[in-house]
Amino acid sequence: MILKIDSEIQLRQLEKPDAVDIFNIINSERKHLGKWLPFVESTKEISHTASFVDVAVDASEEKFEYIFTIRKSDKFIGLIGFKCTDKINKKTEIGYWLSEKYQKQGIVTKSVRSLCGFAFNDLKLNRIEIKCATGNIPSKNIPKKLGFKLEGIERDGELLTGNIFTDLEIYSKLRGDN
Repeated sequence: MILKIDSEIQLRQLEKPDAVDIFNIINSERKHLGKWLPFVESTKEISHTASFVDVAVDASEEKFEYIFTIRKSDKFIGLIGFKCTDKINKKTEIGYWLSEKYQKQGIVTKSVRSLCGFAFNDLKLNRIEIKCATGNIPSKNIPKKLGFKLEGIERDGELLTGNIFTDLEIYSKLRGDN
């Protein structure tokens, strides 16, 4: 599945060969990505990324999550997708990361907007959450720009590199908010 964002940007559903591109960016941008993404520290070999991709691609129907590569002019630049989807209660969470050199171009904001449309219109979900570390200003600006509501703070909600806990801001958007 491909979601076209604009003339240059598209979201393409995760495939097994994507593991190489994902690992290469994580490996070359460890300091930048590792500041806010706990999995970077434990992603030391291509096999770690390949295992993540295999589990995601081969997931059973009840555990399946839509995960997409973010591509600019067909070049891999990041990941975005749903996690912790609760089909019974019609809700999900969106997570994302982007290569440093492609940030501050509105790519993730446009991608999140598109995924919200997909979640509400195609999957018929009712609620979407985005959780961002309180100190991660660029990440938390995305839900703010898209009309998500700040619901509160999850204290010590994520363990970052260096065994440091960070609080998470929890944003949500409901189908009826559009």
